[in-house]
Amino acid sequence: MMKMAVVGAGAIAVKMSNTIAGLDNVEAYAISDLSLERAQAFAKEHNFTKAYGSTEEMLADENIDLVYIAVPNTLHYTCVKQALEAGKNVLCEKPFCINTKQTKEVLALAEEKNLLLTEAIWTRYMPSRKMIDDIIKSGKIGEVTSLTANIGYELSEVPRIWDTKFAGGALLDCGIYLLHFARMIFGEREAKVTSDAVMKSGVDMCSSITMNFNNEQMATMQTNVHAVQNRNGSIFGTKGYMEITNINNPEEIKVFDEEYNQIEHFIVPKQITGYEYEVLACQRTLTNGETECEEIPHAETIKVMEIMDGIRDSWGYKFPGEE
Repeated sequence: MMKMAVVGAGAIAVKMSNTIAGLDNVEAYAISDLSLERAQAFAKEHNFTKAYGSTEEMLADENIDLVYIAVPNTLHYTCVKQALEAGKNVLCEKPFCINTKQTKEVLALAEEKNLLLTEAIWTRYMPSRKMIDDIIKSGKIGEVTSLTANIGYELSEVPRIWDTKFAGGALLDCGIYLLHFARMIFGEREAKVTSDAVMKSGVDMCSSITMNFNNEQMATMQTNVHAVQNRNGSIFGTKGYMEITNINNPEEIKVFDEEYNQIEHFIVPKQITGYEYEVLACQRTLTNGETECEEIPHAETIKVMEIMDGIRDSWGYKFPGEE
């Protein structure tokens, strides 16, 4: 039984708690929050064994096998570092950190301490990833040459999204999925990246991202935090194309031939919340005595962060404290 601890008693922690509740060999062991009362209320509602009023106190608990970081973006670096220093394995919500410098530092610390540290970019772990790969490998849509995708939500009522102090904007919260989507399809290799953004309240409200993979394949994408987008992706090949409903948590995949006739339709397997795959990957990795999940190697976490840094640089958007 893997005992999980969660840092932060917010909405995303609720989703992880519901996930743990549906798994047989994972225990909702500990929850921490800046407010002990809030942590205790959370523990009672979601059946956690222990509640703590500080991260430090919880991390001193020797029974914890895996810590899930579920706090705002700008706190990931500090919480991950605290957990590693306390000798704990870590699953950290996306975006892993707010920039490459932070990312490299905590990954180096994890390697130094021989601990598991991985990014909870859930689409990397889902069965839908293999389903999409298998369709491409089958040759049904021919040679894949391009893709389009979008992801966006109307988030006017989420204050941190519009605050530079919390690394706000569309890129780190939503656009990160687009980058992973493109790199899962076209491979973990170099690409020329160009981007433009509409800025509002000092953050990127809406942005376009184009990735040119060695003049062979092209990804054209858009993200937005001030509009409801359909979150769909389309992958185009020389013999047809496929359409993916919701790249953030794929629901179905439709395959079309060169005459635009639908030839196949796939429904993604029923899931608890979608988070279970990252938890199970961590459990498997720890059981195997490894410190890196094969679904998202450390090098890939660093690369995507480097791309996001480069995109922000092209806009002239720096977070407070960055040089």
